[in-house]
Amino acid sequence: YSAIIDVRSPSEYQDDHIPGSINLPVLSDEQRHEVGRKLHRADHFAGRRLGASLISNNIATIIQNYFMDKPKDWRPLIYCWRGGQRSNSLAYVLAMVIGYRVCVLDRGYLTYRNHIISQISSFSDCIKAKVITGPTGCGKTKLLHFLSSCGEQILDLEGLANHKGGSILGGIDLPQPPQKLFETRIAQVMRTFDFNRTVWIEDEAATIGKLHIPRKLWEAMLSSPRYFVRLPFNERV
Repeated sequence: YSAIIDVRSPSEYQDDHIPGSINLPVLSDEQRHEVGRKLHRADHFAGRRLGASLISNNIATIIQNYFMDKPKDWRPLIYCWRGGQRSNSLAYVLAMVIGYRVCVLDRGYLTYRNHIISQISSFSDCIKAKVITGPTGCGKTKLLHFLSSCGEQILDLEGLANHKGGSILGGIDLPQPPQKLFETRIAQVMRTFDFNRTVWIEDEAATIGKLHIPRKLWEAMLSSPRYFVRLPFNERV
């Protein structure tokens, strides 16, 4: 595809999205909630009419801002949440009015999300993990990254979770991603593994900050061999 276009609202996109996709929302967060309020009040006709008006205006802006320089053979994949109303709205204009060859992802982001869950589960069933454990500040994360520099496969869950762990001085201090995006990051890394080889993982609780390690992966970690790192107390970070 020439591009993958996520037409969901900005907050939906930030929660998780297909890697490499661009966000061209046909409804803003505020507009989506406004339409949703009418639909939830059982005023479906008024809600759909309002949605059509807002989406039409937004599609015109999207075409002006993004599509004016795209060649005739440009071929996007478009998706929304699930139902297809938002993605098909943009797809219809691009395909039937302009003439692009457009694909719409069947059942949208939900298809992708189910794929991520399935991948993590199947990868966790066949992973040959070795878990690095030990007290706080003994250098487990440094050891993990040293192993990576030596060509070993690692799954750095704290790094993917933007979490600095229990050490006062160490690690990353960034906002944590949403749970779904965390799981997407895990799946992306796991896709690169040769499952005939060992994967080194730092020992973690079931949660890392506010995020939960996927259950199948957590169970695989619990049943894997553990390697204890010892360091004198006065040398710990």
